[in-house]
Order: sequence, then structure tokens, then C-alpha cells
Amino acid sequence: MPKILIIDDDHDICFLLNKFLTKHNFICFEAFNSKKAIEFLDEISDFDVVLCDYRLEGMDGKVMLKKIKEKYENLPVIIITGYNDIKTAVEMMKEGAFDYILKPLFPEEILNTVQSALKHSNIKPVLIENHQHQNNLKDDDYGVRLSFSNTEYIFGNSATFNHLMSQISLVGPTNYSVIIYGESGSGKEAIAQEIHKHSKRANKPFIAID
Repeated sequence: MPKILIIDDDHDICFLLNKFLTKHNFICFEAFNSKKAIEFLDEISDFDVVLCDYRLEGMDGKVMLKKIKEKYENLPVIIITGYNDIKTAVEMMKEGAFDYILKPLFPEEILNTVQSALKHSNIKPVLIENHQHQNNLKDDDYGVRLSFSNTEYIFGNSATFNHLMSQISLVGPTNYSVIIYGESGSGKEAIAQEIHKHSKRANKPFIAID
């Protein structure tokens, strides 16, 4: 399986990327500072892709990019940043960055960029399998079915529903704020409660405020 080095001083970002990419058959390593990142690069010589935040403790992404390229010229480096600066983006691409992604991160965008980097490096992309549980439920017009029972708060079997649950499992354990969009009666509160069940506060009361 392809190996990815995630370099970011935001532990939640590392957690989200690690969890998401691991579910898609990648092996992930997390470095919360430049020192640890360099240690990983010295110890492990077969990384396939690097995801690197632009602003790091002790070293910015531009310097880190140069150090990576000095050691592994063909290793794709994807820069992640919360600063929408075209000049910086152009500079990073000139220095050899494969791509430049802005926060907030969208998992599918990250996955597509990583897959492109693997293709660029002549590494066989990972096959993404969607294992769906088959049962007699039929999808409604929106591709999602919300159901209620004594054992599970919500469940479903559509591709859209599986994607929704994947997003919930990713964001639930973090401290990020979440905005849930949907028309009245579409199940926003049910989704909010499911996020609560996946959070570190699951043993505390869930309070819905209208």
C-alpha cells in the first residue's frame, strides 16, 4: 500500500487525514513539526506522497519542500495552507510542489489530488472499494433513508448514505464546528445526534436548541 507522510502541527487535521486516507488503503505517518518530519524522511525512504502544511513549527513549508526535494527529487509534495495567496502558490509550484490545496479541506479533493500525484509518479493508484451492506431497503428519491429503531438511531444502504456516515465518522472525534445543511424535516437533528455519538463527549447529554 502507498505510504503518505502527513506534516501538520494541527493534530485534528492530521487525525482527519490519517483516518480518511487509511480507510482508502493508504499507510499514513503523522509529523506534528518539522523535526519529526525530517526524522521520518531519514528513517523511511519509500514514501509515495507527502502532505505538508505551509506554516509549521520551526520551519515553513517552502523550506521543508526544499529539504524533501534535495533528498527525494521525485517525491510528490502536496502543500496545504489556510492562506489564499496566489504569489505563494506560484512560488511553491516553482520549487517543485505537486499541488497546492487550501483549507478547509475536502476529503474527496485530497483523495483525488493524492491519486493524481501517484499517477504522476508512475505509482499504481489505489483502488477504492465501496463495500455496501445489501438488504431489502430501497433508496428514497434523495438516495438516503433515515430510519429509527431502539438499537440504531439512523441506518441506510445507499451510496449517498454511506458517504454521509463516512463524513460523520471523520469529523465526530474532532473539535471542529459543523454546519449541517438541509430542508426542514430532512433529518439534520438526527445527523447532529449521530455526530455527537461519534464524539469524545458521547457519554454526555446531547442538547438540541431550536
